[in-house]
Amino acid sequence: MNSPLVPLGRPRAERADAARNRAHLLTTAREMMAELGVEKVTMDGLAERAGLGKGTVYRRFGTRAGIFHALLDDDEHVFQEQVLSGPPPLGPGAEPIARLIAYGRARTAYLADHLAIVRASLDRNKPVPAGAGATLTRMHLRLLLRLARPDATDIDVDALALQLTAALEGPFMLYLSAPRPEEFAGTPVADRLGDSWQTLVESVCRT
Repeated sequence: MNSPLVPLGRPRAERADAARNRAHLLTTAREMMAELGVEKVTMDGLAERAGLGKGTVYRRFGTRAGIFHALLDDDEHVFQEQVLSGPPPLGPGAEPIARLIAYGRARTAYLADHLAIVRASLDRNKPVPAGAGATLTRMHLRLLLRLARPDATDIDVDALALQLTAALEGPFMLYLSAPRPEEFAGTPVADRLGDSWQTLVESVCRT
């Protein structure tokens, strides 16, 4: 089966020193999150911990939210690689419906694990973005739906993929504005959403 996803665009080629600085800063940011929590990661603190000038950090990320955008970008690439070439049913080799179910469960777990980072990546001066992950989810679901229902003439696959993407990604965006979103991440609620996703997919794909 051909892989449904189109790889995320990589940034333009960087100078070797710039690439090293970026990798070092992201590694340092992850260490700070693990030790101090997301809320304690600041631009100045990251520069000091990484042993780099503040100007380097500000040029690289622009804002504090930019740090978390970069972290999410890296993690989205890892997640996509699992979908592109990982073992089935998430990766290639399984039937379309099994892959749809596996993708929804994996994406739900991913979003729950990254809830604090997504929250920190939001710029309060800008609207909440859909993000590259949601765009790729829609592309992936659309192709798998076509494979699952190749002869279907009674459904609009494009519209259905858009609505299923909202069903999959939307609940987590709602929790971003919750008073205490940390109560959600890592709880059985994510498993329940995975179960409901399976019910939804099986209903949609029933012939």
